[in-house]
Amino acid sequence: MYQMYLKNLLDRLLALVGTAALSWLLILLGIAIHLDSPGPIFFRQKRAGKNGTYFYIYKFRTMRIDTPHDMPTHMLNNPDLFITRVGRFLRKTSLDELPQLFNILKGDMALVGPRPALWNQYDLLVEREQYGANSVRPGLTGWAQIHGRDELPIRQKAELDGYYVHHIQLKMDLECLWRTAGAVLRQDGIHEGRLEKQQMKGAKEVVKVGK
Repeated sequence: MYQMYLKNLLDRLLALVGTAALSWLLILLGIAIHLDSPGPIFFRQKRAGKNGTYFYIYKFRTMRIDTPHDMPTHMLNNPDLFITRVGRFLRKTSLDELPQLFNILKGDMALVGPRPALWNQYDLLVEREQYGANSVRPGLTGWAQIHGRDELPIRQKAELDGYYVHHIQLKMDLECLWRTAGAVLRQDGIHEGRLEKQQMKGAKEVVKVGK
């Protein structure tokens, strides 16, 4: 019942309250971005949504306008060349994600769900399909986010996302939101550059589904 009827309603209601409460912050951050570097305040990017649909995600722009498009930041060889001064602060605090409240209000996203993959991240999307993780609206945060974020191999991300999809409940969403706040404060699992191949090969699969 929660997943079918209440989740979407609560997501939009909380997003509306959050947008209104944080409107002053959204305005201040927009001004800072405008003064810091030329280009738009918001960044739009094509992402994979529910059941194979696509939508455009909103973020505060944190990089120069000549940054390679449709490439995850952790895959860039030297992202420091592209990240702006204000952008560095926004990314460390995850404040660049705040405009996704508008995506939630539109119904493209949920507060909690698998993080929306880029439209061309086929390896992740194919892996998620095996666990049924493409069948729900992507989220502002998710079960994989609080279990490693960028540090997780693709298969492990998909497995954690699948676990969430098959166990959606209010208690789980509240736990995700609470633990996300702590992870943001600690800046857990954030990588701004290309992960070393050797590190990825040697990564131990220590994250257990559901813990």
